[in-house]
Amino acid sequence: MIRAAAKFSREAAATFRGRTISVRGNLIRYSTPLRLIHGEISVPNANHVAIQMVNYALSHARSQKSDESYAQGMLVLEQCLGNQPNDDQVSHDSKATVLLAMSDLLYESGNSSEAIERLKQVMILTHSSLAIRVVAVEALVGLLIQSGQDDASLDVADEFLKLVKESGHENLQGVVATVKAIKGLAELVKGNIESAESLFRGLENHESCKGNIALSYGEYLHATGNFELAKEMYQKAIQGVTETKESMCSCNMNLKAVSLAATFALGQLESHIGNFGVAEKTLTDALTKTEEHYGDNHPKVGVILTAVALMYGNKAKQERSSSILIQEGLYRKALELMKAPPLDSKGIINMENQEVIALARAGYAELLLIQENRKSEGEKMNSWAESAWRNKRISLSEALTLSEPLGKVAIIDARTTRVL
Repeated sequence: MIRAAAKFSREAAATFRGRTISVRGNLIRYSTPLRLIHGEISVPNANHVAIQMVNYALSHARSQKSDESYAQGMLVLEQCLGNQPNDDQVSHDSKATVLLAMSDLLYESGNSSEAIERLKQVMILTHSSLAIRVVAVEALVGLLIQSGQDDASLDVADEFLKLVKESGHENLQGVVATVKAIKGLAELVKGNIESAESLFRGLENHESCKGNIALSYGEYLHATGNFELAKEMYQKAIQGVTETKESMCSCNMNLKAVSLAATFALGQLESHIGNFGVAEKTLTDALTKTEEHYGDNHPKVGVILTAVALMYGNKAKQERSSSILIQEGLYRKALELMKAPPLDSKGIINMENQEVIALARAGYAELLLIQENRKSEGEKMNSWAESAWRNKRISLSEALTLSEPLGKVAIIDARTTRVL
C-alpha cells in the first residue's frame, strides 16, 4: 500500500508541475478553488499550486474513504508542504493551508492525536494570516476538549486571546468573538460558569454570532436554564451554516459538524422542556445527518443514540409509561458503536466519548435495576459509570433526571462528544 501511495504522490506532483506554467500568471483565479478545499475555507494568499494539490488530495481521500486513499492523500500533502520553502506570508499561508488539510484527513481517519500536532504546527507559522491561525486555534481547542485535555484546551484559547489583544487586532471583532466563544466552550467544559458567562456576554448581538459562536453560546444558555434564548442561538447556528458560502473552520469545528451539533442540541433542548414530539423529530434528523456524513457505524452515531434513549426515558417518566425495550436497544447499540470498554476493565482511562459512555451506561443501569433478575448487572454498570463520570458542573444522577421545576440539565456537545 505504501509503495502504491508513493507512486500516486509522484504522479500527482508531476500533474501539478505540468499545469504550473499555464496558470502562473493569474493568482486571483486560484483563490476561488481554495474555498472548496473543505467546501468552506477561503485563504486568498496561499500559493495556487498548493491550492490545487490540497484540493486534489482531499478529493481523492474522501472519494473512497479507505485507509489507502487517506494515505495517498497524506503523501500528496506532505510533498506539497515540502515545496513551500520561503518564510514570507504567501509561503506561510500555503503551509498553514496544507497543515489544516492534513489535520482534517487525520481527524477523519480517526487519528486525532496527529491532527492536534499538525494544528500546533500552524500556530508557529508567525507570518501566516491571523484568520488562518484562528481556524487552527478553534480546531485545536475542539480536539483537545474531545480528547479530554481540558487544561490544555483552556491554555491554548487563553494564550491566543491574549495574543490577539496584545498585537492590536482587538478591533477585528469577528476574530475576537470567535476566540472568546471557543474559550467560553473550554470554560463550560470545565464547569467554570462565571468565566464562561463573561466571555459570551454580548455575543448575541454581534454580527459574527452564527455557526460555532452561536452554537457554543447556545449551549451555555441551555446549561444555565435560559432555554428560550438558547433555542434562538441553536436556530441561528443552523441558519448561519445554511447561508454561509465560505467559512474558515476545520476538524470537529467544520460547518457540517456545526449544523449537526446545533440540530442535536436543539433536539435535546426540546426533550428537556417536554416537547417530546418535536424532540424525537429533531433528534431523528440529527441521527440521519450523522449516519450520512460519518457512516452508520461511526462512534458519533452512538453519541446521538444515547440522547435519543435519554429522551425516551424522560418521556416515559413524564407520561408514566414504559419504553424499557426501546431504551435498552438504543443503549446497547450506542455502547457498541462507542466501543465501550468491558465493565471489568481495570481503571478508568481518559478516552474519547468517556462521559457519554458513562451517561449511556448509567441510563442502561436504571433499566436493569428495576428488574430483579438483572439487578446485580445494573449495580455493576452503574458503579462503572460513576467512576468514569468527570463532569464538574452536574452529577450523573442529575444528568439522568429532569427535576421539577426544571433545574440542571446535561447537554451533549456533538462536536467534541463531551457532556456540558
